Amino acid sequence: MAAASFYVAQDDQGRHHVQLFGQWSLRAPSNDFAKLKKSLQPLFADTFTKWDLLAVEQLDAAGASTLLSGWGNKLDDNISLRPEHTALFNTLIGLAKPPTKKTECDWFAPFVGIGKGVLHILHHFIEFTRLLFSLLIEIAYLFRHPQDFPWREFSANVFKSGVNALPVTALLGFMIGVVMGYLMSKQLHTFGADIYIVNILGLSIIRELGPVLMAVLVAGRSGSAMTAQIGVMRVTDEIDALTTMGISRILRIVLPKVLGLTFVAPLLVLWTSGWTLAGGAFASNMELGISFRFFFDYLPLVVEPINLTLSLIKGLMFGFVVALVACHFGLRIKPNTESLSNSTTSSVVTAISGVILVNAGFAILTRGIGV
Repeated sequence: MAAASFYVAQDDQGRHHVQLFGQWSLRAPSNDFAKLKKSLQPLFADTFTKWDLLAVEQLDAAGASTLLSGWGNKLDDNISLRPEHTALFNTLIGLAKPPTKKTECDWFAPFVGIGKGVLHILHHFIEFTRLLFSLLIEIAYLFRHPQDFPWREFSANVFKSGVNALPVTALLGFMIGVVMGYLMSKQLHTFGADIYIVNILGLSIIRELGPVLMAVLVAGRSGSAMTAQIGVMRVTDEIDALTTMGISRILRIVLPKVLGLTFVAPLLVLWTSGWTLAGGAFASNMELGISFRFFFDYLPLVVEPINLTLSLIKGLMFGFVVALVACHFGLRIKPNTESLSNSTTSSVVTAISGVILVNAGFAILTRGIGV
């Protein structure tokens, strides 16, 4: 079996003519293609060199790859080949070159993206509505079977969402009240309207800031905790175990969380608004010299009691929205940690956005009440 070899000749114009012989394949044990490529390197560099492979006895992919890499992965008119060798070289060239994709402008891509987003939101809305109706069905069931009410889970959620949230809501409410009182006192003192700080702080805190601040804090604290808890139950197959035992996941998991947060949210509104007003009164006393007694005695005279009722109704609605959104995203978590983190983030963002939207709608409907 003849090993791979070559012969170099030179014509009258000084151009090289390379003729290959033997077995340019791995079947010849003595073939060293790395050494052959190194020997042919000066000839590969000369673009006028003519190559003749007609006398090659056998050519496989290894030998063809050696020659093709020296030729720059292309064939030209200076290379003489047999038909079967041409087919082999063309196959290797096709494998080496990735298929070129036509970079055409897709004018419908933005509309496709918008359509996918709309369908994604619509799917969430349908699932959210389904969860809401399932919750209403379970509430109707409890009216006929009050002995099945999950009091233990309900009281646990009231404690975790309400009692444990008292320190953080009080601290943040007080600090925000101080900041608002300080900034407003500077502006009002400029116009000699110091006493009107009670009007502004009282109406803004009781009617708007207190419920919204409570809802944002609860969404970031209790809402995320609810989503994560249900998500862990999904990962550990606890929810599937409840279904296997014939226990309603809505009755045992969703309903106590929703009713618990809905029940405790108005109380948290009173707590948060009280501490925010205390912070505003403290800043007013420090900057304007308004006493605490005068602040709180004058407050009921300038802020109608109906604003407190509207504030409690807002708290009730916000607590329901935050809890229901948290349970919705918790039940949609897939059994992996990435889905758990993404759904928890989406739960907080969606709950805060929902609270703001509900607050805007409620403010439009009640714009002529208590102002």
